[in-house]
Amino acid sequence: MSTQIENNFLKQQGYKEQDQKKIWFNSLQFQPTIVSSLILVGIVLQSPTLFLIISAILWINVLTPAANPFENFYNAYIAPKSDKNKVPPAPGPRRFAQGMAAVFTLVSGVGLLTGLTTLAYIMQGFLVIAFGALIFGKFCLGSYIYHLLQGKTSFANGTCPWS
Repeated sequence: MSTQIENNFLKQQGYKEQDQKKIWFNSLQFQPTIVSSLILVGIVLQSPTLFLIISAILWINVLTPAANPFENFYNAYIAPKSDKNKVPPAPGPRRFAQGMAAVFTLVSGVGLLTGLTTLAYIMQGFLVIAFGALIFGKFCLGSYIYHLLQGKTSFANGTCPWS
């Protein structure tokens, strides 16, 4: 059974109410868990290559949601074994959040390649904050910003975990 915080998260991600009953909250955390782990490795190693690879994968997710390798892996191997529903392709707010992460990882990778390490560190700091809020706080900053940009301030505020 989903909690209200998890339901708010699903709304924030852009899933319609009828879809929320079919989607398991933890399935949506699969991708951020992997990506955030890779980002932490990238930060420790200060690897521009790793940041650029992460960015490229995230751009694939944004531009062709059905080709998302994380969700496809989850749907093919984890969902059937755990008797959970498959994750549908990401709606607009989730793709916008992935796009933000793609930009931040791209800028971090390019910053490291070109010697703009302060810029890279700032982007890495934003990534740590955003992924920390997502994984530990069940709050997606990118999806929240998406709704604000759409002029849906009340809706955006209503999807916060503390609402």
